[in-house]
Amino acid sequence: AIKKLLLDNGYLCMAQSKTRIDFNKGYTPDGFANRVFHLHLRNFGDNDELYFRDYLNEHPEIAKEYEKLKLSLWKPFEHDRDGYTKMKTDFVQKYTQIAIEQYTKEKYQ
Repeated sequence: AIKKLLLDNGYLCMAQSKTRIDFNKGYTPDGFANRVFHLHLRNFGDNDELYFRDYLNEHPEIAKEYEKLKLSLWKPFEHDRDGYTKMKTDFVQKYTQIAIEQYTKEKYQ
């Protein structure tokens, strides 16, 4: 029901698995619109994006690296959302895993 509601309101389903659905709004045949929205629906407890977000908030130097990476990919992948995402994947996975390990250790100390 949520998926249909979002699709009916202009969101695109960009990826779907048994436990995750990713939606985007603001991508056009001419590239990015002025405002772009991302909505990630996950099963309860699937918090990878939150770990990544929190790590970037606590490590501004890593956030700056991520910013530079995204800006370097913008024009070459302006019309290739999947390619853009693929080029960021190693960076995101690396720091998500570091965050999970760090925050899990902190939680139990």
